[in-house]
Amino acid sequence: MKITIYGAGAIGGYIAALLAQAGEEVSVIARGPHLAAIKANGLALEMNGERIVTHPFATDNPADIGAQDFVIVSLKAHSVPNVVDAMQPLLGKNTAVVTAVNGVPWWYFYKFDGSWENHKIESVDPGGKQWDGIGPERAIGCVVYPACEILEPGVVRHIDGNRFTLGESSGEKTERVRALSQVMINAGFKAPVRNIRDEIWVKLWGNLCFNPISALTNATLDVVATDPGTRMVARNMMLEAQAIGEKLGVRFAIDVDKRIAGAAGVGAHTTSMLQDLTLGRPMEIDALVTAVQELGRITGVKTPTIDTVLPIVQQRGRIAGCY
Repeated sequence: MKITIYGAGAIGGYIAALLAQAGEEVSVIARGPHLAAIKANGLALEMNGERIVTHPFATDNPADIGAQDFVIVSLKAHSVPNVVDAMQPLLGKNTAVVTAVNGVPWWYFYKFDGSWENHKIESVDPGGKQWDGIGPERAIGCVVYPACEILEPGVVRHIDGNRFTLGESSGEKTERVRALSQVMINAGFKAPVRNIRDEIWVKLWGNLCFNPISALTNATLDVVATDPGTRMVARNMMLEAQAIGEKLGVRFAIDVDKRIAGAAGVGAHTTSMLQDLTLGRPMEIDALVTAVQELGRITGVKTPTIDTVLPIVQQRGRIAGCY
């Protein structure tokens, strides 16, 4: 099985290290000091008090690798359109592209059962760059649950979780998605094949409100989810999103208050958007929030709270040079 991890950062490095340890033919696309360290010393993963060192082929040029069975894209959503052209040497006739990316995926309406089939989501795929350059028929959805961090160039630390939920946009359990699931399970991950749109909304439901509110208030997740004011804003955003999801046929397995309570139970966690803002990195505003607003426009669902929070967090990001 030839597998390339495009974006071997914290999550990508975690995936690459365990797949390589399991004996798969793994390549990684990385850059800068991280790439130099992997080339010189291998890719190290610190997990469960141990350090695993693997030696995947590492490069910043996909042409060095050639056509793959699977390309697992683990970049931030806003970065993916910019690498579509560079990715082309990896895409053979039967290559599947796994979107291990937060938020609403660019292929969301491919093989969608309804009048919005093949609608392109401009906020996450401007000009249809990914749709046209990768092809929605290649896409396998992936919802990422683990938490990891880069300790130093070439060294990734696993913090928590090992589940990567997979699924075809059609809902079919195809041979390729079952093969990928088995490869990941063999490497030590939980990789169930599920209705991927439902799974996307389970994670997105919290991300679309807790992330921007935390970026605007500098509050950790437990505070956002329990302070009466921010909890009310988050709840209203979630109810608007739930109405959109249900209009699109999504089933929400729990109610909004249980979902908020679950977030509060995580504790003093700094959301990814607040981390990015603090470190001066681009914020995933469009994939997590703007795309939900766009889906509201498409489905005719009003989103007054999302419409209020979104331009404020966008301005916060612009002022910080992170959007």
